[in-house]
Amino acid sequence: MGPLHGTKVIEIVGIGPGPFAGMMLADMGAEVVAVRRPGPALIGLPVDINRRGKLELELDLKSEEGRAKLLEHLATADALIEGNRPGVMERLGLGPEDCWKLNPRLVYGRMTGWGQDGPLAQAAGHDLNYAALAGAIYPMGNHGEPPPVPLNLVADYGGGALFLVVGVLAAILEARQSGQGQVVDASMVEGASLMMSLFHSLRASGLWMDRRGTNMLDGGAHFYGCYQTSDDQFVSLGAIEPQFMQTFLERTGLDPAWMERHMDPSAWAELEGEVKALFASKTRAEWETLLEGTDACFAPVLPFWDAPNHPHNQARGSFVELEGLVQPGPAPRFSRTPSEARSARPLDDPGES
Repeated sequence: MGPLHGTKVIEIVGIGPGPFAGMMLADMGAEVVAVRRPGPALIGLPVDINRRGKLELELDLKSEEGRAKLLEHLATADALIEGNRPGVMERLGLGPEDCWKLNPRLVYGRMTGWGQDGPLAQAAGHDLNYAALAGAIYPMGNHGEPPPVPLNLVADYGGGALFLVVGVLAAILEARQSGQGQVVDASMVEGASLMMSLFHSLRASGLWMDRRGTNMLDGGAHFYGCYQTSDDQFVSLGAIEPQFMQTFLERTGLDPAWMERHMDPSAWAELEGEVKALFASKTRAEWETLLEGTDACFAPVLPFWDAPNHPHNQARGSFVELEGLVQPGPAPRFSRTPSEARSARPLDDPGES
């Protein structure tokens, strides 16, 4: 009985961030009907967490019968989400105008890399390409080296899925007042670009140097980065504000005079060398004992498969076990109508998920 209980969403199953967006809506209580094409998936996973909580339906949308069945569900839906190239749904006779004839209140959520129009709209691409065009990858990494590959979190999930969810929910709220649906055009390039707002502000304020690896948040500062420990593990330090660096100095016994050079970029390289040597002198566990839970802004760098075992994550129940698989739990949390991770099931299964 999450906050979206009573909301119905049709997901045209694709790859990447679309199913993730559908999972978030399902976690929050929406009835999400995931419509899959017949046959094996283009990119199928034997274990796919993004399926959880959904009602699954296999339809051939190229057939009259498949289209008719989908339209039957759309007649009572609040939203449809899809991630096909622009024009695909229209060619199937399932574009926004087709659906609004049946259900004028339907919100039509569309997520693509480049957006619904523009010179690149029909070109193939992936997260890395979209984040690159957004300017979100260029500042990452070290000077003289290619920018790193930031998994597929920046555009697919941050700039894509999360913006699609926000846009669809906003449009559903508006439709309940106006009685009219609309298209939500979620472009991963534009979502990733918007997430760069802080960095546009820093550069406009004269607080960002164009040479990567020399700025406060790109690894150029000694107080904001990851360091290797004596047992070949890693820890993170984020002591940006002076009071937090002061705590770090007091806990580690470093020279208090560091505070005079804390925000002096010309001193960062030298101080980074000292921090590197410091962290290399103890094991990760020893650093956790000394710094974790203090205002030094410290955390161990955990492999994602070890994150469920951390005491903080365990205390909050941040991970759940579903069908024998430990996985990230729903987020964010709601005090009165909590989200729930549930198993996927066929639409025609009368049992509870």
